[in-house]
Amino acid sequence: MADAPSLSPSHKPRDLGVVGLGASAGGLEPLEQFLAAVPADSGLAYLVVQHLDPTRETLLHELLARACPMPVLLAVDGQRIEADTVYVIPPDAELTVNAGALRVARPAEPRGHRWPIDALLRSLAQAFGARAVGVVLSGMGSDGAQGLQAIQAQGGLTLAQTPESASFDAMPKSAIATGGVDIVALPAEMPARIVAAAGGPAPGGEPVADHAALRRILALLREHTRHDLTQYKSNTLTRRVARRVAVHGLASMAAYAEFLRANAQELDLLFKELLIGVTAFFRDPEVWQVLQQRVLPELIARQAAQGGPLRAWVAGCSTGEEAYTLAMAFTEVVETLPADARCELQVFATDLNADAIAAARTGCYPATVARDLGPQRLARFFAERAGGGYRVDQRLRDRVLFAQHDLTQDPPFTRLDLVSCRNLLIYFDAALQKRLIPLLHFAMRPGGVLLLGSSETVGRVPALFRPLEPKSRLYRRGDNGSSPGPVVFPTARRPAARATSWETTLPPLDASPANLQPLADQLLLQTFAPPAVLVNEAGDILYISGRTGRYLEPAAGKANWNVHVMAQPSLRTELGVALRQALQAKTTLELRGLPLDDEGVALVDVTVQAVLRPKSLEGLAMIVFRDVPSATPRRRRRARPSETPDPAVAEELLRSRQEMQALRHAMRVSQEELQAANEELQSTNEELQAANEELMTSKEEAQSMIEELQTINGELQSKLDDLALAQSDMQNLLNSTDIATLFLDNDGNVRRYTEQIARVIHLRESDIGRPLSELASTLLYPELHADVKETLRTLAFSEKQIATRDGHWYNVRIMPYRTLANVIQGVVITFVDITVAKELEARLRKA
Repeated sequence: MADAPSLSPSHKPRDLGVVGLGASAGGLEPLEQFLAAVPADSGLAYLVVQHLDPTRETLLHELLARACPMPVLLAVDGQRIEADTVYVIPPDAELTVNAGALRVARPAEPRGHRWPIDALLRSLAQAFGARAVGVVLSGMGSDGAQGLQAIQAQGGLTLAQTPESASFDAMPKSAIATGGVDIVALPAEMPARIVAAAGGPAPGGEPVADHAALRRILALLREHTRHDLTQYKSNTLTRRVARRVAVHGLASMAAYAEFLRANAQELDLLFKELLIGVTAFFRDPEVWQVLQQRVLPELIARQAAQGGPLRAWVAGCSTGEEAYTLAMAFTEVVETLPADARCELQVFATDLNADAIAAARTGCYPATVARDLGPQRLARFFAERAGGGYRVDQRLRDRVLFAQHDLTQDPPFTRLDLVSCRNLLIYFDAALQKRLIPLLHFAMRPGGVLLLGSSETVGRVPALFRPLEPKSRLYRRGDNGSSPGPVVFPTARRPAARATSWETTLPPLDASPANLQPLADQLLLQTFAPPAVLVNEAGDILYISGRTGRYLEPAAGKANWNVHVMAQPSLRTELGVALRQALQAKTTLELRGLPLDDEGVALVDVTVQAVLRPKSLEGLAMIVFRDVPSATPRRRRRARPSETPDPAVAEELLRSRQEMQALRHAMRVSQEELQAANEELQSTNEELQAANEELMTSKEEAQSMIEELQTINGELQSKLDDLALAQSDMQNLLNSTDIATLFLDNDGNVRRYTEQIARVIHLRESDIGRPLSELASTLLYPELHADVKETLRTLAFSEKQIATRDGHWYNVRIMPYRTLANVIQGVVITFVDITVAKELEARLRKA
């Protein structure tokens, strides 16, 4: 593997970039590999978060310091972030950043329910934007996946360890599965990729645009996804494409265009990156406060007087947080009103990103959303998930309908009371914004309210919308004044082979005080269009046009918007069969003269049509109801006096009717019994679910403790390796001195010795732990044991010259054994051979 590139001044980022590294079980080794490959002058700061045992001190910063060329510090609250420095999270803490400084605080969640990696990465995304880098390494669970998505949404760089190289691959796999990872690589390869990306265009500046290459890239995206992004702002598109160019280390956008031709997966990743999905529950709280205090009560009161549900559309809903926020805000407001002043809510939530819509439909969110919601809303509108995080309450979920929808190409929803289009128009160019504002005006009812983002306006069309709350970007639909032009309805169609000539719109002869076209269209639909419903294959009602109360009515009990349940009893059987046949054959069926009641006085014609176009509605069915005029029913001819009914036929007809009534009664009884059994099963299922949630909670806590123990085990194993190495060094040092050395504990038992001691005292490996007084020795030193005890008592050194039975002399030195904590734990006895010196001394005396 090539070494990480060294940074020249031209490669250093112009502003401080921060890398957040998250790891859990098995994370020590990849952290060491990553930091060992980081250049000492990368110009980046590194924040390390690992799941640690909150009850004991950590050795992580000491262990990482061995493999890292940069200073490694334990994070301290308020500490300024410096480049080329590593900061490690302390135990029982949550590490975040704010205003260029570290924030270390006690976790708010109990042990086993903490997401410290997500917390760090989210704060990096908010504080550093495109200069933030997120890295997820080995670990259990899914901590870090949501944080990487937040960094990616802000234009930052995200990386995950190759799952095959991780000791525990759950965290890298979870991060990769969300689509929020730009690079999957080995830990040792990541620093070079990060440095290469950091040396690209500065976040504050604009990358050089290659318009020809950008057009080719957008054409490839249109061909692959069927979505046209050419009317998005070119600067935004260029920045996002340039980031992918830097991620892959390509030289230009033209090279990236060629790279895309052979990589369909990269086209999917680029499309997701261009669809910026930044959202949160109750984002901009002051806006929701105005909605709850002023806007929603007024809309609810008006709709309660008119009848029908309050209809809202959240365009660009991403993963659904804003749509559910609107449903929560509505619930809180409507419960403060009297019963006769309430109404229901129907929220249409749409987004271009199919993956985001799929995630929104599940209604599942990580535990980190608790910070945005607060404990009261969390307990009221959410339930804890067995696998971690929270799930939206079913009553709240039933109020929101999610659908994939392209605001620029698909027709809008209509008869809306509230439209939320926050931070969506800012990504469109001026021409598209100018076309969409009249379209939103057309989609709304008179008096409807439009909510935009803090940086968005309705443009120069005061006749369409007037400010209601300028600071909060709330606008009231205007119904007076002329429109700046006709409403252009988008349609999801393939580009035509040749240019289509459009009729020239002639200016009106008389200045009209209002936009007549949408008013006329609404009048025509309300007056002449028959009642109809749009349903899916299961019969769930997705859209209602006109008054359908004669044919469909809500069933008693829990609200159920299904045509099989809501249809009049006399229509259900034939309508259900026709719906199934029409969808299977993809055709249109006509049901004529169906009775609306048992007497058969009122008749209705029903048309069931399988929808084939547009593509977005394929698989749905349109059911149209048409009343049969009173003159149309088959006129019964008066029986002539000579014509008498056949008694046998009349008796057979009566018997058939009685059998039909009996069968209907039996079916109803069976249905009620099945319903009761279903409710019992649901009750049992809820009990089992509650027990399962408790078990999963225990499992989460156990898993958290396992991760912490894995971390501790890794640290201790590293320390054991250090101790083994130090022991080997000490043993080699003692043997190299050629001095006989004996270690005794406080009771005078043998603890350790060197090989040279065999010359003086007969010791074997099995003698460790035996008292010194039981060992045979060649020393003529009967006071040895007493001197050892005296040294332990007084802590004074003892040194004597002692002879042996074989004629050798040794300088015997006894000293206390002191630990690093200055605790006495025995004695050390050294035997230095001085035989040569003694012999020389004897010869000198004789001379």
